[in-house]
Amino acid sequence: MKCTRCREKAVVALPSHTAGFCPPCYLLFVERQVQKAIKDKKLFSFDDRIIIALSGGKDSLALAWQLKKLGYDIAGLHIDLAIPQSSPIARDHVERFCRAYDINLSVLEMEKLGLSIPEVRKKIKRPVCSLCGKIKRYYFNKFALDNGFNVLATGHNLDDEVARLFSNVLSWESAHLGDQGPLLPEENGFTRKVKPLYRLSEFETANFCFIAEIDYGFAPCPYSGGASFTYYKTLFDELEHKQPGRKLSFYEGFLKRGRKAFTRLDLEEGVKPSPCKSCGYPTSEESCGVCRIKHMLEQS
Repeated sequence: MKCTRCREKAVVALPSHTAGFCPPCYLLFVERQVQKAIKDKKLFSFDDRIIIALSGGKDSLALAWQLKKLGYDIAGLHIDLAIPQSSPIARDHVERFCRAYDINLSVLEMEKLGLSIPEVRKKIKRPVCSLCGKIKRYYFNKFALDNGFNVLATGHNLDDEVARLFSNVLSWESAHLGDQGPLLPEENGFTRKVKPLYRLSEFETANFCFIAEIDYGFAPCPYSGGASFTYYKTLFDELEHKQPGRKLSFYEGFLKRGRKAFTRLDLEEGVKPSPCKSCGYPTSEESCGVCRIKHMLEQS
């Protein structure tokens, strides 16, 4: 197969784009997909200060690599969850990556904050993935606001977004459907959140990291087994195999034609957040989710 752009030997075939690319042209393809996402959805500009949530996996490191190359004002934030089997590996990859590419990095250690995930899992009998996600969202947003960053960027890819959309449709979570997309504006005490990789699949970001020689971590969280999102991704992989391009058309179709209905419904039914009585973080209840987690840990 020859490269669609330059006619050299292709190393990556992308049926969803009816294209194949050699290494240099593939890097350019990914760059243009990211640029298109930023431009079309008005995610941010070169005047913004962007903090990138760095997990150590392929997507967040690929995002940091690409935004650094494009010249955006970025820094990294890693949350060390203190999970023995995976956290040291993830942190090591993030720290080495940021040193190699001269990216300013901050690390928040959940163990020092009394929120190590093994401890949370042991003492609170609720789905740990939900609790972990709540803790990470809290500290990513809080760090951004406390340190003068007006944009929080995450490495969520097309597969992540499609699986989340499918899950929310299955349960008709109108509030979640109303705020799903590559851009959540700054409002009510929350910083602007963006997902510049939403046009790229896991396959595409993995190939990107291989070609760009980005060393990423791949130690899965030992607590994530049986997660429904993983199953939904498998379903859509099978669909994509038979109907190339279906993932992106499904997601883009929702953004263009479906989201507005749920956004209106969310505005009609939603409750404006107010400050948490304990920490001041925006919440729809008296206490925010993280303060409630801390309370449950104290009571256990």
